[in-house]
Formats: sequence, structure tokens, C-alpha cells
Amino acid sequence: MNLLVAQAQTIEAPEIDYGALAPMLIVLGAACISVLLEALLPKHQRWAVQLVLTLVTLVGATGALILYATSERPEQGVATLAGAIAVDSPSLFLWATLLVLGFGSVLLIADRSVEPGGAFVAQAAIRPGTVQDRAQATKTGMQTEVFPLTLFALGGMMTFVASNDLLTMFIALEVLSLPLYLLCGLARRRRLLSQEAAVKYFLLGAFASAFFLYGVALLYGYAGSVKLSAIATAAAGTDRSDTLLFAGFGLLVVGLLFKAAVGPFHAWTPDVYQGAPTPVTAFMAACTKVAAFGGILRVLTVAFENTQWEWRGVLYGVAVVSMVIGAILGLTQTDVKRMIAYSSVAHAGFLLIGTIALTPEGTNPGVSATMFYLLAYGFTTIAAFGIVSLVRNSDGEATHLSQWAGLAKRSPIVAGTFTFLLLALAGIPLTSGFIGKFVVFSAAIDAGLTPLVVIALVASAVAAFFYLRVIVLMYFSDPAPDGPTVTVPGAFTTIAITLGAVVTLVLGLWPTFVLDWAGTGTFLS
Repeated sequence: MNLLVAQAQTIEAPEIDYGALAPMLIVLGAACISVLLEALLPKHQRWAVQLVLTLVTLVGATGALILYATSERPEQGVATLAGAIAVDSPSLFLWATLLVLGFGSVLLIADRSVEPGGAFVAQAAIRPGTVQDRAQATKTGMQTEVFPLTLFALGGMMTFVASNDLLTMFIALEVLSLPLYLLCGLARRRRLLSQEAAVKYFLLGAFASAFFLYGVALLYGYAGSVKLSAIATAAAGTDRSDTLLFAGFGLLVVGLLFKAAVGPFHAWTPDVYQGAPTPVTAFMAACTKVAAFGGILRVLTVAFENTQWEWRGVLYGVAVVSMVIGAILGLTQTDVKRMIAYSSVAHAGFLLIGTIALTPEGTNPGVSATMFYLLAYGFTTIAAFGIVSLVRNSDGEATHLSQWAGLAKRSPIVAGTFTFLLLALAGIPLTSGFIGKFVVFSAAIDAGLTPLVVIALVASAVAAFFYLRVIVLMYFSDPAPDGPTVTVPGAFTTIAITLGAVVTLVLGLWPTFVLDWAGTGTFLS
């Protein structure tokens, strides 16, 4: 008994740097408050209160991040919460990226003018295809639970990119994934397709989480710890079998690549992108990719840098497969959302090039390039899905490519904006997409990956064809008499599209500030 008392007296609570954690704590705390408001407020008050709370939360978290980033702090970053969270320069950049992309996504989610009542079902408990289901599609209400779910997902993403051990990373992975599974199934129209997308995402996500967790178990058996720094130390020099190390690494990376929609672990992507409500698709396409690649960068750079020559070739092959799958299968798509989904698979391959751009000296010039690419791609994608939500017929969004014929004659502004965004995705100069590919490919060439860059350039040229196909269809085809109409966007959707398009242009013309910020500091090891 005395021994237990003595041990209890020596246990100290972990130090918590609340200033460093403030952006993440604000988002997660607001998510909890949002749940309480959902339970306590009358239904007619929920949308306005939840929207204000969500936007104030994102602005407040961004302010807290700026305040901490501009204050005196350790240059290499700090590890807090018993070393579970690392707040370093890449974490701050990724947090800022998630917050600004989350702001644009929330604007799309909150809009109730493009689709009367919003893109989300009014009563989720109603069975799809019934008379009650058709009646709820005409109501102006929506499931306001989407706001706390979005905040929880965003908070999980922020925790994920800053996780300094694998167990914290797994918990963050589940916190960001579970709300997304629910959000995918809440579409107001085409509810069976939406619910099918949610079930597919959930089942495949559960498999990916199992791979991730099994990899964590094997790495714990190898290193005796789940901390990234301890795994790096063990990998640098130990007499233990490397079988556990590389088996654990392989399973861990499978889980991460699934979340990043990297081919061949992309099977969920086209179906989920097509079936989910378009604002949720935009949120996933932008923010989830930032979180996934942020986690991949940290794991590869901190835990497995010493073993790069063993795993680099494997990820080299995965990047090639992802680019080829995205570029070739994207050519065969007849649905705009599925086309953008395969585009994201190709872009995931380009991003993976940056993550493996390690030089013989052990540095990774691709880290800053990849983070810039994530920011640029996120804004372009949110704006693109905002445009997709405007082209509608009596059944909702008109996403079949044939329905986009002659769109420029119906709405020159919408067609022109979408053309600019597609050119950015293709990597045309004067857009952020060109700068993103340029810096990633340059880092890869510096790291001796010239053959991979050549393959990426060929894949980019192939992928450019299906972007140009849409442009030709909009400008050089006659619109059908009974074709879709272009809905006048509300204030929220207008702001989201404008923000995405402006940032895409600005980063294409003046990328220096963001590139310099992305290049300051390294991951805390």
C-alpha cells in the first residue's frame, strides 16, 4: 500500500501548452457546445445559431493561430500533452490551411438558396422513395446536425496532422472519419445514392482503420513505443527483426493512403464523391486530403526517415499507379463529380511525389512543396464543386456531362469560372495548379526522381484531356431545349466560389509568401 502511495505521489500531470493548442481546442470545444445547442434549442432557431457559432469558431481559431504563430515561441516547435501533440511550423501551416478551407466548405454547407432548404435532408429518419420523402424534399428545413459534425471532423483533422504518436493519430483518424460517414448519407435528393455512398465509405473506412491499427500494433512490438521519435530511434539501430518494422509500416501506410484517396486504395472515392451532398464532397476533397497528406508527411519524415531507401521504391510505384488510374479512368467518366473524383486520385499521385522527395542528405524539399499544393488544390476544388451545385434540373444537380452542353450560352460567367478552375486543375500557367506542380516536380528532380516526374508530366497531359473535353462541351455545343438551368447562387455559395477562384489566381501570380511560410521550419522529432 505504501508503495502504491509513493508511486501515486510521483505521477505528475502532463504539461499543457494551452496557447499552442488553442486553435484545436477552440474547434473541438465549439463542436461540443454545438451538440448541446442542437439538443436544447427549438428547431426553428437552430440553423441561424449553429451557423453563427461555426463561423465564429473558425474565425476565432484562426485568430488564436495567428496570435500564437506571431508570438515568441520555440523555433523547432513544442510537444505538449505528454508529447502526444507536436505544434511545429508544418502543424501551424496545415492548421491554417484546414481552417480557411473549412470556412469555404461551411459556406457551401450552410447555403439554402441554391437548393431550397439546403443540400441536406429535412428529416433523416424518413425512408427514401416514400411519399413522405418526396414531401420533405420540398421543405425548407434541414438537419442542422451537419454543423457539429463538420466541426468534429475538422477538429479531428487538426489533431491528426499534429499527432506525435500513432495512438493519438488513430483516435484523431476516427474522430475525423465518423462524422464524414454520417454527412455522406444526408443528401436531400437522390437519398438512396447518398446512403449507398455512406455505407461504402463506412465499410471501406473500417477496413482501412483496421489496417492502420494493426500496423500500430506491429510497430509497438518493434519499437516498444507508439511515439514517432521512438520508432525512428529503434529503426536507426536495433537488433530486432525488421519484419515487424516493415510489416507495420506497410499496414500503417495502407490506412493513410486510403484516407488520402491514393490509387489503388481509391475504390471508395468516385462513388462517395458522386453520392454525397456536394458541399460535403467539397469538404472531403479539400480538407480530408490536407489531413491525410499532413499525417503521411509527418510519419514518413519523423518516424521512417532512416529507412527511406527500403520504402521509397514502394511508394514510387504507388504514385505511378495512382497517377495512371486517375488519368486513364477519368477519361471514361460521364459524370462531373466522378470525373473530379478521378482527378483527385491523379492529384494524390502528384502529391505523393512530394512526400517521397528525400535527398541523399536526408532532407525533404518536397514537404513545403506538398503543403503549398494542398492549399492550392483545396481552394480550387471547393470552388469547382460550388459551380457543380449551380447546374440543376428538376431532379436536383445535373451532373451528367451531356447536360453541360452549351452551358456558356446559358451562363457565360459560370462557364468562364469553371473553365478557369479546370485549367488550374490541369496545371496551366498563371494558376495555382501550375505553381503547385512546378514546385513538387522541382523538389522531386532535386531528389533524383526525374523518371517519376516524366511519368507525372505524361499523366498530367492525359488528365488535361478530360478537363478540356468539358470546356469544349460548354463552349462549342448547342444547349438542349430541355437542358438544365443555372441557379443564381446565394451569398454563401457566391463567397465560397469567389474565394476559391481568387486564391487560385493569386497563388498562380504571387505564390512567394505562401511558399516561404510553408518552407519555414521542419517537423518536430
